[in-house]
Amino acid sequence: MFSPDTRYIASASFDKSVKLWCGRTGKFIASLRGHVNAVYQVSWSADSRLLVSGSADSTLKVWEIRSRRLHFDLPGHGDEVYTVDWSPEGTKVVSGGKDKVLKLWRQ
Repeated sequence: MFSPDTRYIASASFDKSVKLWCGRTGKFIASLRGHVNAVYQVSWSADSRLLVSGSADSTLKVWEIRSRRLHFDLPGHGDEVYTVDWSPEGTKVVSGGKDKVLKLWRQ
């Protein structure tokens, strides 16, 4: 998934990581590690500074892209997280998963 500024591409991976790629060349940049099970989905904040990932480990993780570090962890689902997305203004994240629960997270 391209970042809104098109500088990066992020991909979810079954190897428990989020992969970061150069949006211009397609070259691999880094693996963001922290999940303990497969990552199913990623979504960029509108300003391209943050990336949220949802995983089979029942957590969401928000990554700070400049530092390539975990910004914060969002536990709370009872099972695998299948979908994640940012609100247009970038102040909220929504997630849904196998537990049939929709969660709204506020920064």
